[in-house]
Parts: sequence; structure tokens; C-alpha cells
Amino acid sequence: MSKFLGDDYLIDNASAASLYPGVSGLPLVDPHNHADVREISENGHYTDIWQAECATDHYVWELLRKRGIAEDYITGNRSNDEKWQSAAAVWDDFAGNPTYEWVHLDLQRRFAIGDLINAGTAADIWHRTGEALQRDEMKPRALLRTMNVEVMCSTDDPIDTLEHHKNLAGVLDHTVVKPTFRPDRAVNIFKKDWRGYIADLETRVNGTFKNIGDVIAALRTTHDHFAEHGCLASDHGVEIPYAYAVDEADADTAFRAAYDRKKLEQHQEIAYMSYIFNEVAAMDCEKDWVLQIHIGAVRDVRTALFDDIGPDAGGDVSSQSIDIVKPLQDLLNRFDDKLKIIFYCVDPTHQPTITTLARAYGAKTNVGPAWWWNDAPHGMARQLEYIAEADLLANFPGMVSDSRKLLSYGSRHEMFRRVLCSVVGRMVEAGRVPMAVAENLVQRIVYDNPKRFFGFG
Repeated sequence: MSKFLGDDYLIDNASAASLYPGVSGLPLVDPHNHADVREISENGHYTDIWQAECATDHYVWELLRKRGIAEDYITGNRSNDEKWQSAAAVWDDFAGNPTYEWVHLDLQRRFAIGDLINAGTAADIWHRTGEALQRDEMKPRALLRTMNVEVMCSTDDPIDTLEHHKNLAGVLDHTVVKPTFRPDRAVNIFKKDWRGYIADLETRVNGTFKNIGDVIAALRTTHDHFAEHGCLASDHGVEIPYAYAVDEADADTAFRAAYDRKKLEQHQEIAYMSYIFNEVAAMDCEKDWVLQIHIGAVRDVRTALFDDIGPDAGGDVSSQSIDIVKPLQDLLNRFDDKLKIIFYCVDPTHQPTITTLARAYGAKTNVGPAWWWNDAPHGMARQLEYIAEADLLANFPGMVSDSRKLLSYGSRHEMFRRVLCSVVGRMVEAGRVPMAVAENLVQRIVYDNPKRFFGFG
């Protein structure tokens, strides 16, 4: 029987067992996460295990809600100690979900605690981790060193001034922290907060927008600012990837109407969003950045949750019924073989579409790692197997943690590396791939490819 999270964790064949040691110790290259860069810059101690593991993780929140834990013990006013005790009491019920494994991996790898999380161990784990978190080696910067994070890219709004990235530049001798340009709030003209955000963007560039050209100029100013701080990618979280070729006049008409707080028709919203998307892609192309497109998340469907807590609280879902090819085709043809692009999909039924799109458009267009609900052993394996047969694993641009908590970078990447080795190892076992080729392939996917594709040096 396999020991829980032991040496053979997720390693299901002899060839995988031979492959994994070759990649397990490679540095982490994490081109997409939701790091709190201020937290790393200030480099203070975490107060407790709830803050470090659960306070910012909506994956944990959703599972707690599924087990009937009251919101006051999740995002409410209860103490962190009470929240941890409440979570630990139902942690056994998380078994089979990757969150169960990630947090236990963190306990084992970062705290050397092998106990299972449950009601009986909660208090002891609380005290032991609390003491450990007061040691300097458990501060954010030291953790980055311990987890061997070589490069990490946060997710940042165009209005961000990036002072914390600036503070870290040249200070860390083991990790490079880069920003990523995420202009979603400027693009999403259908959102209630769009007009307020446009006012914030005007303030950021000390201007007043009279037309859509002024919006593009402001985004270019901030895009240049990000480049000055080492940015090498933009990221776009879209339900439907509207990127049609649109006349500037049509997009400007939509902008002016929305700026004056008039209601838009859907075709006007699509025209504006498509135009902005194309213009940001052009800026990325000029700078040889990577354009990352996260497709298919339907945001904030649970109204009560959004009204009480806000976005990113666990009220998002996936939907099969969206068009991907037609909305993207104009952009893909405009920048064919010129712009580096990565597709991520939240719905597994979209994987054939994005994979065959990547295959059709050559070496600069690729599928990224399994995202969100797919970012688990079965989902990752299924995607890797499909990419191998429908496209090329050799082009796979590497793993991203997508994590909102620094402590899990290591466990997210470890899970991926183990699954990758098992997938490729099964190909070796089946006589499909020679071991020497497999060894080279997994190393390229884990380390070489993300460095090359994103231009990390």
C-alpha cells in the first residue's frame, strides 16, 4: 500500500519513479500566480496557519461551505484560531480533492509535520505551526528560497504603480519577481464598476479620456511602465475571448456612450472589448511579451455571495456553451507567427478546441497547464495525454501555480511534476517513448520551456 504523500505519491509506474528524481529538485519557474507582492516586499511573519494557508484561498472556502461551515468561520469575524479549528474538524471530508493534498504537502514539506489535519490534531498543529512561523526561515522571502523559486510572475492591474516590485528588484538574490499586465477591468465594459475604473485609469495617467484613442494611450503608458519593471506577459481573464477585427470608429462609439453612462447593446460591448484586446495584443507583440488568455470562467453566479463578500469568493463556474474559435480567429490571423500566445481553459470540454487551435497556429501558440478545477491529478493527466496526441508535449510551456498563497507554490508544482512523470512514464512502459527521450522531455517541460518561452533568460 502506498504511504500517504510518500515517495511514490502519484508515481504509478517504474519509469515514472526513474523520471521523477531528475526533475524534483529543479528550480520553480512560475509564470502565473496571484502573489501578494507587498507581502513579499514587507517580509513580515505570518501570524498563524489560517493566515498562511486559508485566509486568501477560495478553494478552501468553497469546500468549507460544502461541509456546512458557517460563513462567519470562513470570511467572517471569528478569530483565526476558531476558523482553523472549525476547518480541521471537517478536513477529512476533503479527501479526494486536491486541496486536501496541497495543504498536507505544505505541512510535511514546509513544517515537517506529518500529522493528518482533523479535530484531534487541530490545536497541536495550530501551536506547532504558529511557533515555526515566527522563525525567520518562514518569512516570505526565505520561503521563496527554500522552495527554490527562481522566477515568479504576479498578476497586476494597469493602474498598479509596482512600487513593491521595484523594492524587490535587486534585493532578492535567489528569486526574480516580475509583474504581469492584466487589463480586464479596462476591457470589461459590461461590468458595473467599469466607469469608475476608467476614472481611476484617468487619474493614473493624469488625463481625461475624450475618445478610445485616449484609453489606448493610457494603456500604452502603463504597459511601458510594466516593461520598465521587467514585465514579460499580459494576462486576460475572459468568459468569451472577443477579439474580432473592429473599426476604431465603432469601438469609439461604444466607448463614448459607456463613458457617458449610457446603456450599450451587446454588439457595442463586443466591439469595444475586441478593439482593446487587439490593441493590447499589438503592444505585447512589439515587446515580444507572451499573451495569456484564460477562457471560460463565468464570474459571480452566486448573487448572495458576491453581494456579501465580493469577487473571487468562490462563486464562479465553468460553462461548456461558449464560442472560442470565431471570436479569436481575427486576432490569431493578425498575429500569426508573430505573437507568443498561451491558452488556458476552465472547462475540460474546451481542451480539444484550444489544443487544436494551438496546433493549427504553430510554435508560438500553445496550451498552458490545466487551470482551476482541472488543476488536479486527473485533470492534469487528462490534459497532458491529450496534448501529447493532438499537439506536442515538447512545446508545453510549463506549470503555473495560479496560487493566491505563497506557501503552496511548492506543493502545486510538486503535484504537477509527479503527474507529468507518471504520464510520460506510462508512455515509456507502453513502448511508445524511449527513456532517454522521456528524461529530456520532462526536464524541458518543467524548467527549460517556461524560461525560453517567457524569455526569463
